[in-house]
Amino acid sequence: MINTFEIFQNLKETFGEKEATVLTNLLIKMYNDINQTVTKAEFQELRVVVNELAEAQKRTEERVEELAQAQKRTEESIKELIRAQRENEKILKNFMVAFDDLKKQVGGLSMVVGYGIEDNLMPLMPQFVQNNYKVKVCEVERKYILYDNGSYDEVNLHIHAKTNGKDVYIIGECKAQPGKKDIDRFNKMLKRIRNHYKSDIYGFIVGYTYHPEIEEYCKKHSIDIFKTYQIKRFAEEKKRNKKQ
Repeated sequence: MINTFEIFQNLKETFGEKEATVLTNLLIKMYNDINQTVTKAEFQELRVVVNELAEAQKRTEERVEELAQAQKRTEESIKELIRAQRENEKILKNFMVAFDDLKKQVGGLSMVVGYGIEDNLMPLMPQFVQNNYKVKVCEVERKYILYDNGSYDEVNLHIHAKTNGKDVYIIGECKAQPGKKDIDRFNKMLKRIRNHYKSDIYGFIVGYTYHPEIEEYCKKHSIDIFKTYQIKRFAEEKKRNKKQ
């Protein structure tokens, strides 16, 4: 605060009481004006700062709201993805069930076709084997071969024969259209049967048709292949030769 009395006393000693009064009042007014001006400027500056802070806070709140909305949308998208994944899993599960059922049906159909080929060829086997393998046929059957370890193989065409007093086994497999996997399985079965009987084993496959690549694959594994219509021709070959 300004000391007006002290200012008045100092001015009175120099200018007189009347002049000192006028000058003191003038100084008081100037002081108040200056003091008030500074206060307004500072207040204005403070108000600007406050406004800027308010705007910054508003923008921050808006940004926080945007982030909250984005997070909400992200959570909804994740929920949608989870629901879609569950639906896809259900569809895949239903597809796998249908696929397994189809495999069983196809496998059953393949088995029926195979059995059909066997049944038609059984009566022709004795003469066919005798003509083609030059052995004397003892028995022709569809047979399960049981092994010492408890496992077994189902043989489509199991022919027990003899040659020069020795047992020989001719093993036939019937497939509508054999593939490499069929050849590999049959070849492994022949090895198991060969180890089981400790005798000469000959293997052949009968099918409706063969891809050229499969024919070469069978030759590579020393497996004879015949088309279904060839069996009857080979079985009747000796009869034709006799007539001629």
